[in-house]
Amino acid sequence: MSHKRYVIMANGRGTRWGSHLGIPKQLIEIEGETLLRRIVRQVSQFDPTAEVVISSGDPRHETEGAVRYVPLRNEIELDRFVEELITNNTCFLYGDTYYSDEAIRIIVRAASQGVAFFGDERSIVGVSCHDESLFRHHLQNVRDAFAARQIENCIGWQVYQSFVGRLFDDIEIGDYFVRLDERMTCGFNSPEDLRKFIDVMGRDFDVSASN
Repeated sequence: MSHKRYVIMANGRGTRWGSHLGIPKQLIEIEGETLLRRIVRQVSQFDPTAEVVISSGDPRHETEGAVRYVPLRNEIELDRFVEELITNNTCFLYGDTYYSDEAIRIIVRAASQGVAFFGDERSIVGVSCHDESLFRHHLQNVRDAFAARQIENCIGWQVYQSFVGRLFDDIEIGDYFVRLDERMTCGFNSPEDLRKFIDVMGRDFDVSASN
């Protein structure tokens, strides 16, 4: 069996983050580690044979223990799921997200047939693909619906909606979904997300900006 590939997605535009702190949000430091370095370390800890790739065109995202890859296409949000990196044994993680060790352990060890999504009602924080053709089919389904202006967004939620056969409806998480406790992860889409994280976790974590 081939080694599992983990793609840490750091190729988003970061429009809501802007120039806050003067750094990309993936370089926020948690206890002296950037988010990217933390994820690379955690993945390697729980899957020592992992192939770890950071998808980004930004040289600042070079991280020890991972290979940086510049995606061929980066036009819409769905392109974060880098098509040329998808295999039958690939897991996508978000580079602007804090993961607890338990969250990464669950994601790494979760047995999945086909495709599994990880997160909760707030957000999807990981997608594990064990069926390349199935995953590509649903990515294209979402891409086509977005191009036809049938949907307004094309991110992880829309891919999940496609998997459960309800791309055009509001849905609750269920099939294909592995729920993670709300304290296990936190995505930093905006400066406000970081402020909330510090309010909740600040006493337990040293949170700063990487220079």
